[in-house]
Amino acid sequence: MNEADRLHYTFGAQVIGPQWTQFSLWAPSASQVDLEVEGLAPIAMAHAGEGRFVGGAPCDHGARYRYRVFVGGATQGIAVADPASRAQEGGVEGASLVVDPYQHAWRHADWQGRPWHETVLYELHLGALGGLEAVRRELPYLAELGITAVELMPVAAFPGARNWGYDGVLPYAVDEAYGDPGALKAFIDDAHGLGLMVFLDVVYNHFGPDGNYLPHYAGAFFRGDRQTPWGPAIDFRQPMVRRFFIENALMWVDEYRFDGLRFDAVHAIGERDFLVEMAETLRSRIDPRRYVHLVLENEHNDADLIDPGLFTAQWNDDWHNVMHVMLTGESEGYYGDFADAPTHKLARCLGEGFIYQGDATRQGAPRGTPSAHLPPTAFVAFLQNHDQIGNRAMGERLSRLARQETLAAATLSLLLSPMVPLLFMGEEWASEQPFLFFTDHHDALAEAVREGRRAEFAAFSAFRDPASRALIPDPNDAATFEASRPDIEARDTSPHAEWLAFVRHLLAIRHAEIVPRLDGARALGAETLDKGAVVARWQMNDDTHLVIALNLGERTAATRAFGVGRCLYETREGVAMATESGSLPPRCAAAWLKQVPGDEELCA
Repeated sequence: MNEADRLHYTFGAQVIGPQWTQFSLWAPSASQVDLEVEGLAPIAMAHAGEGRFVGGAPCDHGARYRYRVFVGGATQGIAVADPASRAQEGGVEGASLVVDPYQHAWRHADWQGRPWHETVLYELHLGALGGLEAVRRELPYLAELGITAVELMPVAAFPGARNWGYDGVLPYAVDEAYGDPGALKAFIDDAHGLGLMVFLDVVYNHFGPDGNYLPHYAGAFFRGDRQTPWGPAIDFRQPMVRRFFIENALMWVDEYRFDGLRFDAVHAIGERDFLVEMAETLRSRIDPRRYVHLVLENEHNDADLIDPGLFTAQWNDDWHNVMHVMLTGESEGYYGDFADAPTHKLARCLGEGFIYQGDATRQGAPRGTPSAHLPPTAFVAFLQNHDQIGNRAMGERLSRLARQETLAAATLSLLLSPMVPLLFMGEEWASEQPFLFFTDHHDALAEAVREGRRAEFAAFSAFRDPASRALIPDPNDAATFEASRPDIEARDTSPHAEWLAFVRHLLAIRHAEIVPRLDGARALGAETLDKGAVVARWQMNDDTHLVIALNLGERTAATRAFGVGRCLYETREGVAMATESGSLPPRCAAAWLKQVPGDEELCA
C-alpha cells in the first residue's frame, strides 16, 4: 500500500519508517508523560495541544512499550498500556506492542464484499470455539452451510483469559487469547477467499470495570453528570473522544478489511449526532467500490438512523422477543412488553419491522419510531443470539425451551422471510449446550460480579429464594466458560444431524429463491388468523409475492384463500394446501411464491 493511501491516526503507535515509530497519547489530566520502550531510556513526550502528548522512538514492529503518566505534582507516575494499543503482551496490564498494520500481504486484495441483501449472519464467540486458528478451520463448513457473513463477538482486549468481550478496555487491540493481529487478518483473508464476509461487534458505549486507566489521566473522557449501567457515561461531546472511536471503526474496516460492524447498545450513547458523524465519516473515507455494512443495536428503535447514507440495518429485538414469548410462554422481565396480544405484535413486526413505533412500554414510556416505510432488509432477525441466551440465568437455548415442531416453524420464518437472518453458533444443529455469562475477574470485583449476576434474577419466580440463586453459575469459574463451548461433535449425530440438514436446506432455498428477488422487496402487510397464527406477504422485486403462513399455536386456525403459488417449503406435508383450503394446522409453517396474478401449483 502506498503511503498516500494509508490512514493516519491521532492515537497510538504508528510505524513511519524503518526503526522509527511515532507515539501519541491523549492525556488532558496529565502534567507529564514519558514513553518507556523496552531497551531504551525513557523519552519525555512533548505537549502537542488539545491534551495530546507525542514522541518518537527508534523502534519497529514488535517493540514493547508503556506510557508513564504523571498527574498533578506526582513524582513517580504510573505505567499504563496505550489505550490505542494494537496488541498486548501479558494482558491489559502488560506491555503494549508496536504493530505495523500493513505487514499482512492480502491474498484476496480484490475482494469488495457482498451486497447486503445476500447476508446470512452467523454470530460466534472466538474463545468458546478455540480462538482464531480453530474457527479458521470451520470457515469452509460455514460457507457450505449457506452462511455468507461471520459475525465475531468483540475482540477488544479485556482483563483475564476469558470474557464475552463487552468488558474490553483497549478497543484497538485484538485480545491475545484469540490470536495476534496477523492471525485475525489471515482469518478474514481466508473468509474472503470462501466468499464469506466478516463482521465485528464493537463496543463504544462503555469500558470494562478492570484495566481502564483513562479516568486517571483523561478525566474528560467521561461525564460527571450522567451514569450508565457500567459507570460514568463516555463524554461524546468531546471532539477527541469522538475521534478516538471513529478512528477505531476506520481501523477495523480499513486495515483489517472487515465487511461490516455491529455497534453494541448505541441507546446508551447520549449524543445521537455522534452516531451520525461516525457513519458519515466511515462512508466518506472507505473506498466506495467496497460493500461495507453498518448495523445498530438500538433499543430506541430509531428508524431515521437506518438510511443508505448512514446505517444499513438494525438488530430487531422486537422480532426475537415476541417470537420467544410465543415459543416458550415466558413473560417475565423484558418479555412482559410482548406478552399482551403477542400474535398481533408478531403480525405488526412481520408487516412493518418494529413492533414498538412510539407505543408505550409497560413502564409507560414511548419507545420507537414508525418503520413501515423501511425495506424488510433493514432489520436483522434472530431467534437466538449471545444476549438472549447468555442473559438467561442458566443459559438455555431454545432447543431446550421450545417444542421441536414450533421451533421448526419459527426457523422457517427466520430463514425464508425477507429480513436478514442471524444464527448463533450451534443453533444450526440445535445444540443443547448452554451459553452462559463468563468473565475472569478476581478478588472483590469477582465477588461483586458473581453476586450482581445472581441479584439480577431475584425478581424472577424461579430464583426468588437465595438457595435457588446460589445455583446460578459463577461467571468467574472456568467451568462456566467450558460449559459454554458448543458441542461441535454432536452435529454429526442424530437428532442434531437432521436439524442441520433442515437448516442447510432452508438456506439453499433462501439463496436460490429469496435472495435474487430481495433487493427492492417491500412488505405488503401481515394479518392474524387466530391465537399464534399469522400470514405475511411481501412484494418481491419481480412479479411475485412471497407468502409465509405460520401457526405457533395449539389449535387449527381458519384461513381464507391466499392465492395459489409455488411452494418453497412446508414444515409438515400438506400445510400449504390445507392453508389454501381454509385451515392452517397447529405448530407448523409454509412459505410459497405466488405470481401476480397467481400460478396454478401449490405444494402438490
